[in-house]
Amino acid sequence: MQLEHDITPLRERLAIARREGQRIALVPTMGNLHAGHLALVERARALADLVVATLFVNPLQFSAGEDLGRYPRTLDADRAQLAAHGCDLLFAPDVETLYPGGLEAQTQVQVPVVSEGLCGGSRIGHFDGVATVVSLLFHLVQPDVACFGEKDFQQLAVIRKLVADLHFPIEIVGVPTVRADDGLALSSRNGYLSPSEREQATALYRTLSRCAEALARGEAVDSAIATARRELAASGLRLDYLELRAPDLTAFDPARHTAGRLLGAVYLGTTRLIDNVAVRMPSRSDG
Repeated sequence: MQLEHDITPLRERLAIARREGQRIALVPTMGNLHAGHLALVERARALADLVVATLFVNPLQFSAGEDLGRYPRTLDADRAQLAAHGCDLLFAPDVETLYPGGLEAQTQVQVPVVSEGLCGGSRIGHFDGVATVVSLLFHLVQPDVACFGEKDFQQLAVIRKLVADLHFPIEIVGVPTVRADDGLALSSRNGYLSPSEREQATALYRTLSRCAEALARGEAVDSAIATARRELAASGLRLDYLELRAPDLTAFDPARHTAGRLLGAVYLGTTRLIDNVAVRMPSRSDG
């Protein structure tokens, strides 16, 4: 696997691939890789001739007081895992390479509506940072396809809208969330949890799943959500949000939507965890 830190050699390598007619897939990451990231690489490997991963801890998507400084940087281990799972090219720039004019002067990309509320309501400016760096990476790599995990479901929706609105000729592929045996969604931030917190954290997915089952049985949305909120509190998780949205993250309308997405975010100590599950609403004939 080839490793590049600078833009010029990255573009030279990709120009060769394009001249050879290769299909290029992109997997953007912030590193500290786990099986969820590697599932993205494996999916990209199945879709393209050349798989490009990026590793960049993007300061623009961290708000003041968040964990930018302590976010794990594990380049050597990440590089080995990517090579073992079929990645061909790793682009790992530093901040000055992507933002040479400094963060304050950086042109930024905003994706309205879908970035509002949920994580966008709790982490002001977060999705502007995501949209900006992803736009940069799309411009530099010019992939045919890009893979993103469904665990960050709002991020996936933001990127889909970004691609549609800016007419990027890129296929966006969502890859299902990879979970531990006890159901906890894999996340780099799970490493912040103590052993007891790690056990507590399983309540998030368990509660989302029970709530989704209640909704599928026909329980009223407000009632099911209220029960889930109580269960999360009883499990020692501090709720950030718990919402049912339409699959495209617009407002859920029970009279119109037969499916939805239940999304939740909680704090466990100082660690913020997110997860989501698909919801199938009962059809009128079910009742």
